[in-house]
Amino acid sequence: MNDRRYDLAIIGGGIVGVATASSLVARPGLSVILLEAEPELARHQSGHNSGVIHAGLYYRPGSFKARLCTQGRDELYRFCREQEIPHRRCGKLVLATDENELPALEELESRARDNGLDGVVRLDAEGIREREPNADGVAALWVPQTGVVDFARVTRALARQLESAGAEVRTDSRVVGIRRHPRELTLETASGAVRCSYLVNCAGLQSDRIARLSGFRPDVRLVPFRGEYYQLVPERRELVRGLIYPVPDPRFPSLHPHHRRRGRGRTQRGPGAAP
Repeated sequence: MNDRRYDLAIIGGGIVGVATASSLVARPGLSVILLEAEPELARHQSGHNSGVIHAGLYYRPGSFKARLCTQGRDELYRFCREQEIPHRRCGKLVLATDENELPALEELESRARDNGLDGVVRLDAEGIREREPNADGVAALWVPQTGVVDFARVTRALARQLESAGAEVRTDSRVVGIRRHPRELTLETASGAVRCSYLVNCAGLQSDRIARLSGFRPDVRLVPFRGEYYQLVPERRELVRGLIYPVPDPRFPSLHPHHRRRGRGRTQRGPGAAP
């Protein structure tokens, strides 16, 4: 390894790390290196997810989540068009299967209006079958802004821009130790030592470990959960046209198992959540 000293080192080659590095390298005069433990970028959560471009339907109006989801959705669609990344703005059906779910559906409809989602419409049973002939419910919301994309491809496209801007992207570089000096840090990695002035921790499920290596003692420990998906057999893939979501259940605020039609004709159901 050369003895170059970087202004900034980012640990983590998922979409968060690569996007963070892309934002920082745009600042003139900064030298940036991105370190990823795996042989390729986006090998973990960024490459294994539902691939949904969310519209911003669920979040409290005026909150950071609502504003950033809306802004990020529009920027992501634009980025995909510019980079010629395959994607599909297929829309989403949020389906109420019984009348007990209607108050929650009405709340979602109100949030959709407050969050500026144009074209969201309430459907009855007949309208549901027009959108998704094999879906059955008492009412639904049609959300046209929702789409699907391969986020691993998005991550790789961002990384190409990152390298074009002069940053270094180094894979097979798991960080195993961090030494602190008065004016810099030395990161011990599987590919050699890296010297930097500042470190940005985007290591995902390993971020608490990286924090401890840096000398911090976080009050939390990350406990990973695995999303599990079922894939419909080829002769039944046509059952779903796009995305079908349930009305969120307040007992499981972070879990929305859904049906989705993805690229290459695949139709999947999930995710579950397994420790």
